[in-house]
Amino acid sequence: MERNPPTGASLAKAAAAPYGEAMGERFERHRQVWTSAEIQKLHTLAKKGMSLKGLAKAMTRSEESIRDRAKSDGLKIAKRH
Repeated sequence: MERNPPTGASLAKAAAAPYGEAMGERFERHRQVWTSAEIQKLHTLAKKGMSLKGLAKAMTRSEESIRDRAKSDGLKIAKRH
């Protein structure tokens, strides 16, 4: 029984899985719509002076997602201390 060698796509997928799991950042929520509760939480935490990284972790969203939403809502995100 002869096996075919793995393709580039399957090698990339196998190589990426341990990294993503090890880092704890698996974006299963990719492109999810913001709920009103999440928007309210973002406004509250941003007004308290939480950093972008802290907001992303607290809300389980990417920094890019937080930055984009804050910009569209006219929120200021605190710089890292």
